[in-house]
Amino acid sequence: MATKKVLGRGLGAFFPEYRDEDNAGAGESASKEEGVEKSFVKPEDRVNIVLFVPVDHIRKNPHQPRKEFDEERLEELADSISEHGLIQPITVRYIGEKRFELISGERRLRAAKLGGLKEIPAFIREADDEQSMAFALIENIQREELNPLEVALGYKRLLEEFDYTQAQVAERVGKNRTTVTNMLRLLNLPDFIQSALKSNKISMGHARSLITIEDEEVQKKILDKVVEDGISVRQIEEEVRKISAPSKSTGSKKKTEKDPSNDPFYKDISARLRRTFSTKVNVKPKKEGGEIRIEYYSDDDLERILAILDTVE
Repeated sequence: MATKKVLGRGLGAFFPEYRDEDNAGAGESASKEEGVEKSFVKPEDRVNIVLFVPVDHIRKNPHQPRKEFDEERLEELADSISEHGLIQPITVRYIGEKRFELISGERRLRAAKLGGLKEIPAFIREADDEQSMAFALIENIQREELNPLEVALGYKRLLEEFDYTQAQVAERVGKNRTTVTNMLRLLNLPDFIQSALKSNKISMGHARSLITIEDEEVQKKILDKVVEDGISVRQIEEEVRKISAPSKSTGSKKKTEKDPSNDPFYKDISARLRRTFSTKVNVKPKKEGGEIRIEYYSDDDLERILAILDTVE
């Protein structure tokens, strides 16, 4: 039977249980020779240290906000790690039973496995589920490695799974609350627009302009213009006016007569209000007067709208 590797100053120094009974003597001898007995760390103190951890003992972070990894770039990183090793440690938390859970650094972990590494340096951090998710989200945002939808989904999970308010999310990730609200609104976009945003065919600005349009057919037409002709965000507003203009056909005239809200005047007002409040706004004229309906998606979103109204004297 092949002799198992003694980790020495790696996990063996800090996690004595990693040494099997068959190799206990060898482990103790190595420790005494290297003078690492003083480095033993109690289970409750296994934090804020860097250890070499077997990659097979690290499980993925279930709260990881990043879902897509470029395979070509991953292989390039794996080649580099194979040649030079992993220079920057990943971050994990100890979950007992000689196992760790990844907090951040999944790309590096994947590449290390592809590169054939058996163990890699890891910074051990104390974190509960909430902190683990927040750390993973914050690190990816700081590295700008997430696409906007992945960021929005991360915010949504903090809201739903940990009962955060939008203000708390904003504080945690170092953004203002309006930014968080606008990111969350991307999740209300139709799938075809989300797909275009995810694949970088359109920008965040384009997506935010498209979200103010209620008619999906109009959204599709403008999206095609953005992808094919590369029109700017400002040009989208002009395209909305062109596409939304009533047709000269008899059918369109009848529809306009039956529904006063199809009048270009009211459409323009609705568009202006949507831009002001960054949310869906419907203007419905009646025989006498009418109504304005402003949608909001959370208590925080309502407070944001009220703040805008408070600026009006």
